Amino acid sequence: MSEAKTLLQMAGANSAPAKLSDATVIIIDAQDEYVSGKLPLTGVDDALSQISKLLAAARSAGAPIVHVQQRGRPGGLFDPNGPMFKIVPQAAPLNGETLVEKPLPNAFAKTDLHDKLQAIGKKSLVIAGFMTHMCVSATARSAVDHGYAVTVASDAVATRDLPDPLGGPDLCAEHIHRTALAELADRFATIARVADIKA
Repeated sequence: MSEAKTLLQMAGANSAPAKLSDATVIIIDAQDEYVSGKLPLTGVDDALSQISKLLAAARSAGAPIVHVQQRGRPGGLFDPNGPMFKIVPQAAPLNGETLVEKPLPNAFAKTDLHDKLQAIGKKSLVIAGFMTHMCVSATARSAVDHGYAVTVASDAVATRDLPDPLGGPDLCAEHIHRTALAELADRFATIARVADIKA
């Protein structure tokens, strides 16, 4: 058992995940680029299965849902005119669910996400989507700056291998994923599996 403690644990923060009845669910970048495009993710199919379960539970609980979609440049990654821009079917928005397009990893940057969340009126967020170390992390951190309590669904996020900037062998996706979640758990978010996020 770990002897290390997070800053949240040392502060005596509530470690329970958000309840769907009290939260807005945010699905980040569940797009084809991460499935069959130039950025295939390790474990993406399993994560999408969990996103589908999270969406079903959120809809059943009447929780508001916001879908965030990365909008790239024409001809590049997430080309808005190409097929890789599309949200995958198992995570697609239903009528009445909010859609926000973003140009940067942080879904609050250069978007109206905060305004939309303020209009919804809930102060807790449940975040899922892609990638763990990039857009999920950037959005969760910014959400805390905006005054929200954050839960990240650990089995509904995924990432990819990355090169070691210090010149070693590539860093595997599993280690990056776990490290990104550990960083978020230290100060920015409660980390919970989809099955543990209740209505």
